[in-house]
Amino acid sequence: MSKNTFFLQVLASDKVFYRGSCQELVIPLSDGEKAILPHHEDMVIAVSIGEMRLLDENGQWIHAVVGNGFIQIVNNRVTLLVDTAEHPEDIDERRAEEAMERAAEQLRQGKSLQEHSHFEASMARSLARLRTKHKYEL
Repeated sequence: MSKNTFFLQVLASDKVFYRGSCQELVIPLSDGEKAILPHHEDMVIAVSIGEMRLLDENGQWIHAVVGNGFIQIVNNRVTLLVDTAEHPEDIDERRAEEAMERAAEQLRQGKSLQEHSHFEASMARSLARLRTKHKYEL
């Protein structure tokens, strides 16, 4: 690993999304984004649903939609643990639109606070998937 990179693992609940050297990582936060560069200060940060971008050691950008989770930065090693991580090309647009419609309908029905939070998160995931899919369509 060169001085211009750090070791990164992106772990979703169902797979290892990425493991290797990285030059830069941009993660979604509840109030914006945060960039992680080599030799970043050690910390733990909550990650929100949204678009993640990473610049691999070859200078290629990898884009993904990630779910809620957290990132740990220790000693130039970064671990990102998230509910989900998907490449834009793996997103089923019709399925995401249907999930968003179901969540919107459930929100309109005025369920309990816990159910409301669940459907709000579902809607946010669907919106992030659709936004990222459309952004990187060829």
